[in-house]
Amino acid sequence: MSNQSIATELSNPSTKRATLNGHHYSEKTVNALFELPFLELVYKAQSVHQTHFKDSGVQLSTLMSVKTGACPEDCSYCPQSARYKTGLKVEQLKPVGEILAAAKAAKANGATRFCMGAAWRSPKQKDIEHMVAAIEAVRGEGLETCATLGMLTPDHAAELGAAGLDYYNHNLDTSEEFYSEIISTRTYQDRLDTLENVRDAGMKVCCGGIVGMGEGQNDRAGLLATLANMSPQPESVPINNLVKVPGTPLDDTQELDPLDFVRTVAVARILMPQARVRLSAGREQISDEMQTLCFMAGANSIFYGEDLLTTGNATPEHDRDLLQRLKLEVSA
Repeated sequence: MSNQSIATELSNPSTKRATLNGHHYSEKTVNALFELPFLELVYKAQSVHQTHFKDSGVQLSTLMSVKTGACPEDCSYCPQSARYKTGLKVEQLKPVGEILAAAKAAKANGATRFCMGAAWRSPKQKDIEHMVAAIEAVRGEGLETCATLGMLTPDHAAELGAAGLDYYNHNLDTSEEFYSEIISTRTYQDRLDTLENVRDAGMKVCCGGIVGMGEGQNDRAGLLATLANMSPQPESVPINNLVKVPGTPLDDTQELDPLDFVRTVAVARILMPQARVRLSAGREQISDEMQTLCFMAGANSIFYGEDLLTTGNATPEHDRDLLQRLKLEVSA
């Protein structure tokens, strides 16, 4: 597909209407974006970004593990699975007071968004009640709230929505075609069903994926096409770079070319122009220069703090220094 054909399909009003009505960007079109010359792709992504985000702000989001390890799932990338020997210390669900203290500390460090993650296949009713109390407490600090707790029933989604949870995170991880290579204990449709329950409960959707798991470009294109064809599109799209944890099946996976990570960010921005595209796990493995290219490609949020659930992250001091050097402001 020529560059002109790509531009025509992406700008055609009928294509936009079809997408908003739940029809599909063709995978061929998405792959063609990945195939653009790198500088042209980043330029297109930055142009889209400036059209929809008038400032140069980057939102700082902090992620806390509120219940760690002993998860029954077999996600090949995850050190929290009970199936893998990673040396991870299992921790029970944290008290609301401890969660609130962490949220206050995150706010004092400049974060405006606080996400709570728990290693469950799906939460029980008592867990939902505990998280409702935590959500209400964190919201009381004026922070935007997000939670990632596993699969949700319609009733549990409704309870979280009623508590005022702003976003619910449930990633698709990869393309539907590659998915079975990574996970066997939960289907792709299970994930889509949870996202539908989240929407029905009135919450915003945070949904993205992980790159560098051995997938090909077609899989990255397939993931982004699936996200972009949601109606409405996710308001938040985290892009994770695989963190290879010893003891997990993906520990010896070949490294992804960092430029392919930037390409993924750029294509996400072009296809989902109004979303917060978030640089998530794996930033510690990417140079400041590559992160700068990601910001040029349309990323406008980072996960901020020394830990992301159970893996390391850049220090807040390093991130503040980088944003200052780039003259990027912190946005709400």
